[in-house]
Amino acid sequence: MPTQVVLSKSMLLSAALVGLLLTGCQSTSTSDLTGSTSYQTSTRPSDNRNLDQQEIARVRTSLAAQYIRKNELDTAQRQLEKAFAADSRYAPAYDMMGVLLQQEGSRINLEKADQYFKKAIALDKDFEQAHNNYGVYLSQMKRYSEAAAQFEIAGAALGYEGRIGALENLGRTYLQLGDRSAASKAFLRALDGNRNSIIAHIELVDLLLEQQRVPQAQRLYDETLVLVQGQGISPRLLLQGIKLAAAQNNIATRQQLAQQLLSAYPLSEEAKQLKTWLNNPEAPWQ
Repeated sequence: MPTQVVLSKSMLLSAALVGLLLTGCQSTSTSDLTGSTSYQTSTRPSDNRNLDQQEIARVRTSLAAQYIRKNELDTAQRQLEKAFAADSRYAPAYDMMGVLLQQEGSRINLEKADQYFKKAIALDKDFEQAHNNYGVYLSQMKRYSEAAAQFEIAGAALGYEGRIGALENLGRTYLQLGDRSAASKAFLRALDGNRNSIIAHIELVDLLLEQQRVPQAQRLYDETLVLVQGQGISPRLLLQGIKLAAAQNNIATRQQLAQQLLSAYPLSEEAKQLKTWLNNPEAPWQ
């Protein structure tokens, strides 16, 4: 499933707008929006309508994003209603409302979120962030084919700062659809755009192992270890290392990594897979 939050940089507020809109507001956190969801938030204008009203809508939408980060969803919703009142055609406000409703997560609000994402795209078909966020929503709703179409649009938009994340989302969506070839192409596109994409590295290692392309998988795995240096090694990476060592008959490395996985993550799904394989080494990995 799609992961990774990407939030836009805060835009400076003019002195007049600070006085008009921020009086009495508390400071807000700059932490990620929803922890692991691949939403991308921006408040850029979509055209050149009345700039004063559009700027008010932008500020209100920016404030809503800050309240969403703090999980103050009711306050965020009130800010977005004020954004709509200032400029009813401001696409980022509709996109942000979709994010808010999806984060709330009730059946009623999940149904409403669909219309807000569609409205944002209808108002600005080149608003790549809305395409990505709608794709995240569709993926959560298990509408994977529709999600892939949205991620394709965002992932093809050269110059879009969230393009690599959209391609990572695209690859993972194709995995949900069972299309390994399309997933590989999406992850390779992500690597072409950013060689430091950890998600693309990890997913491609598994895909290459499935194809028994061990030397290529080992090279990508070694690159991944460099990228995550200092962050700690996850159970998934440990299991990948075990699979690579087993495929190359490197018994010492396999045993070392197996002991590390079972010791550090004994209840993980990867530890369960390892135990199953150790009981029947001739069986394929599950």
